[in-house]
Amino acid sequence: MAKRRKKRDLGRIASPVYLTLVLIVLYLPILMVVIYSFNSGRSISAWQGFTTNWYTRLFNNALMGDALRNSLVLAFLSAGFAGVIGTLGAIGLAHGHLRGGGFIESLATLPMMIPELVLGMAYLAVFTAVGFKLGMGALVLTHTTFCVPYVFINVKSRLIGMDPAIEEAARDLGASPMRVLRDITIPLILPAVVSGMMLAVAMSLDDVVISFFVTSAETTTLPLKIYTGLRSGGTPEINALSTLMLAAIFVIVGLSQLLRARSDRKLYASR
Repeated sequence: MAKRRKKRDLGRIASPVYLTLVLIVLYLPILMVVIYSFNSGRSISAWQGFTTNWYTRLFNNALMGDALRNSLVLAFLSAGFAGVIGTLGAIGLAHGHLRGGGFIESLATLPMMIPELVLGMAYLAVFTAVGFKLGMGALVLTHTTFCVPYVFINVKSRLIGMDPAIEEAARDLGASPMRVLRDITIPLILPAVVSGMMLAVAMSLDDVVISFFVTSAETTTLPLKIYTGLRSGGTPEINALSTLMLAAIFVIVGLSQLLRARSDRKLYASR
């Protein structure tokens, strides 16, 4: 009994310590980036005073503005296409009762597990072989590929949690399959679709490796701009840009999780 109590007490002490160490390892580097974005000196290793001049210079940098515009266009186009493809695929697998559905589902989520280096090299080889011009078109195709699983998984889990009696009742009342899809299924899964698309936007804005292989000299995305800036030494201006990107991604992911949580509560409340 005494040994069991000692183990319980040890666990109560060790758990907060372990969690604190994990949080420090994960978030201390991010915190340092944010702090040094307000450094008055050009050094990214020595603090020389507080300033917001790097943010002002960032907003006045035309090249950064072009890269930001390219990244936003790429992210929203990719998320839009991924939203359509992922939603249709999830609905088809959930309602189609296809043979080999588990295998198809594994294929749909495979881009999440394949290393980005491999995907980038594969797409570069394919685009080169067929003569497809590298640039925004190639970026949209590749980003759509690895964004589809995020929408697919969100929508598929939502469909699994839905009560099939809702759709069956609509069909019993004479609604056609398309009417059920339009008036019942899509409104119920819409929060999951939006949540998946927001995650896709965040992942697209974060990508460097795949974009590096399929971009062109005329199309530079923001992550690539940051990467090339860091290779040349880096300035607090890069830290300022990274801070803004981190804030945007945290907001997008947070809103995505909030939408999914509210959707799940409504679904369980309707049962």
